[in-house]
Amino acid sequence: MNKSMLVGVVIGGASALSIGAVAGYQALKGPEFAEIMQVSAVHETVKTPETTCKQVQVSHKAAVKDENRIAGTVIGGVLGGVLGNQVGGGNGKKLATVAGLAGGAYAGNQVQKNMQEKDRTYTTEQRCKTITKSHDKVVGYDVQYRLDGKLAVVRMAQPPANNRIPVENGQLVLNQVVPTTTVPVVNN
Repeated sequence: MNKSMLVGVVIGGASALSIGAVAGYQALKGPEFAEIMQVSAVHETVKTPETTCKQVQVSHKAAVKDENRIAGTVIGGVLGGVLGNQVGGGNGKKLATVAGLAGGAYAGNQVQKNMQEKDRTYTTEQRCKTITKSHDKVVGYDVQYRLDGKLAVVRMAQPPANNRIPVENGQLVLNQVVPTTTVPVVNN
């Protein structure tokens, strides 16, 4: 074998070994990116209590000045007696006067009672109630990805910028990850 052929064999062998070594390194190093399969926003319902107040007119029973309804009883009795005195004559007149007095007193008492129950005063009061308002809030993004032929999901604070996630030493390189674990996806 001549010298140039020997040099050619050595260089060719070295080149083949180098290419093989690079390919082996690439195989050992693993993929540089994980392929994103799906991105889903994760929502949470937030409940916020809110108090609203308004002025309301409230009706109250007025204070009674004559609890025993003496004025109504006396006035009713006098009017009943006067009217009863107009009826009949003799003892019948006396009996009609007494009956008119008793009936008028009762009627006057009841009229004053009804008037007192309907007598109202009004005040303005503040009435408040608390209602709970709900709204949805995005708390993260579940990102399904494929790495080394396996599907898994990771929760991220922001959706990924493109359709792949960088990988270093077999691990995802994530800038904004919501604290959670990576979950493998089982295909049925």
